[in-house]
Amino acid sequence: MSEILLEMRGMIKRYPGVVAVDGAQLTLNRGEVHCLIGENGAGKSTLMKILAGAIVPDEGEIRIAGDAVTIESPNHAQQLGISMIYQEFNLTPFLSIAENIFLGREPCYGRTPIIDWPTLYSDASAILNRIRVDLDVRKPVYQCSIAEQQMVEIAKALAFNARIIVMDEPSATLTDHELDALFTLIRNLTEQDIGVIYISHRLEEIFTLGDRVTVMRDGAYIGTDAVADVTRDSIIKMMVGRELKDEFPKETFDRGDERLRVDGLGRDGVFKDVSFTVHTGEIVGLTGLVGAGRTEVARAIFGADELDAGQIYLDGEAIRIRSPREAIRHGIGLLTEDRKNQGLVLGMSVRENTTLANLKALVRGGLVRQREERSVTAKYVDELRIKTPGIEQTVQNLSGGNQQKVVLAKWLFTHSNVLIFDEPTRGIDVGAKVEIYKLMNELVRRGVAVLIISSELPEVIGMCDRILVMHAGRIAGELSREEATQERIMHLATGDSLAAV
Repeated sequence: MSEILLEMRGMIKRYPGVVAVDGAQLTLNRGEVHCLIGENGAGKSTLMKILAGAIVPDEGEIRIAGDAVTIESPNHAQQLGISMIYQEFNLTPFLSIAENIFLGREPCYGRTPIIDWPTLYSDASAILNRIRVDLDVRKPVYQCSIAEQQMVEIAKALAFNARIIVMDEPSATLTDHELDALFTLIRNLTEQDIGVIYISHRLEEIFTLGDRVTVMRDGAYIGTDAVADVTRDSIIKMMVGRELKDEFPKETFDRGDERLRVDGLGRDGVFKDVSFTVHTGEIVGLTGLVGAGRTEVARAIFGADELDAGQIYLDGEAIRIRSPREAIRHGIGLLTEDRKNQGLVLGMSVRENTTLANLKALVRGGLVRQREERSVTAKYVDELRIKTPGIEQTVQNLSGGNQQKVVLAKWLFTHSNVLIFDEPTRGIDVGAKVEIYKLMNELVRRGVAVLIISSELPEVIGMCDRILVMHAGRIAGELSREEATQERIMHLATGDSLAAV
């Protein structure tokens, strides 16, 4: 029997004015983790949607275990043993784990519509045991963590006898512990001869998990190599088409006046006695383990959550912020961790999102001056190099990096003097990350105080002048750029006093 499980050759998908996939190819072997990478907009998701039956290609050939197939629909793909796990899970939250695994295919008593609950629970438990996952199959999905929901999605795929499982950015919202569990599960799958196509922007995961890696750029196939034969630099060069000489293009400026100061901030049960400053001319990082209270501090500064203690100072003056509206009026902006649900209105255009937070600046006589609105938006599209067919393009059709730039344009139009970036490059490819970092440098040059909240330690070390580390709702310590190492940060983040040495 051939080791090749999947072959995709000469895949082409055209849309009006653009070729989304241009002659792409991919092969997958039994028991292999094949990493598929490329910048946002490279065509990875389109290629995988073709495989999953969600998109019909214009040209190309697909073979499953040597047999040529035409995949007509997602149901047909499942019948062929292909399952795709998207970033946004397709689960019914108020049904149990077992019901989600067998949704629409529940075992029934004879020819009746009465569900055979003992068999349902037994079969669901058997599938979870197969991948060595210990979950109560009667538990409602809404009570499951993100990592547990991911396990349920994988169990669903196995319930359809999947031979090929595609995972699209599966690690984006996982903690390090949950990520280790996911990697163990994936290895369990490959031991059963299941082929896994793994899409991720985190290059380090490729070297931890992958057997081979395929790179796409601008919809086209660039190349496939064994992971053992490539380096981080060579992969980046394939992705962006050039050498990326400095992954973290940090510029150093003279530290100026204090712009933001928080003194003794507290929110009952969440964080306590949080104090720090951010000056003009610097980027300050706020890091720590998931649950340490970083995002909660940012939300309190922005007025999204109420403070129980402490004081906020802006340019040396004590201010009270009771709502995001007041924060915006004071010149404070927050680029949220969840840009799709909290930072953007996905169904609205680039123009509408850009001006949304400061629309009153464009209103005269109760009407929006549309010519000026278009001019403002065009200025930011040009200044931030937002790749879009036009300012009327809906933001849901932009890549992750360009969506983040639209969020930034929105806050620049409010003329914010303090910008808080919460996980600014999550889900963004390496080339777009560098562009975001360069924009941060430009903001600092203009006198904007920048606070970055990030779980990616290389990003924090590479871009920040000072690093504040949180543990259990408190600031555990502060490190200068020269002092910071991943080991020191982790010691502080875990409450280890050894960080001081």
